[in-house]
Amino acid sequence: MGTWILIYDGDCQFCQRQVDLIRRWDVDGRIEPLPFQRADLARLGVERAAAEEAMHLVAPSGQVWRGAEAARALIGLLPRLRGLAWVFRFPGAMGFSEAAYRWVAKRRHRFGCGSSACRRSAQAS
Repeated sequence: MGTWILIYDGDCQFCQRQVDLIRRWDVDGRIEPLPFQRADLARLGVERAAAEEAMHLVAPSGQVWRGAEAARALIGLLPRLRGLAWVFRFPGAMGFSEAAYRWVAKRRHRFGCGSSACRRSAQAS
């Protein structure tokens, strides 16, 4: 099966709360959360600027997903959430999911983020 690596902003309190939920739901222990600040991003095929903007999920094969695509892949990995995967099959669901992901990610400072990436995002808004 292999280990999937979830790259996230380790300084972001909002992101950390989401990772804590994923850890609880990952009953099979397939996902290794890794803050981008400590990750060898080049080895994982992820650029730092991209990691600051969105979470990334790296499959054991090396395939990388970001943002809503990563969320969809995560749902498929978490037994307690797998039943929700059907939602992404509706026409337009991924477009809506990506827009919603970007909206939340851009405003995560409002949800108790605290990281420098969030502060830059807040200043740009």
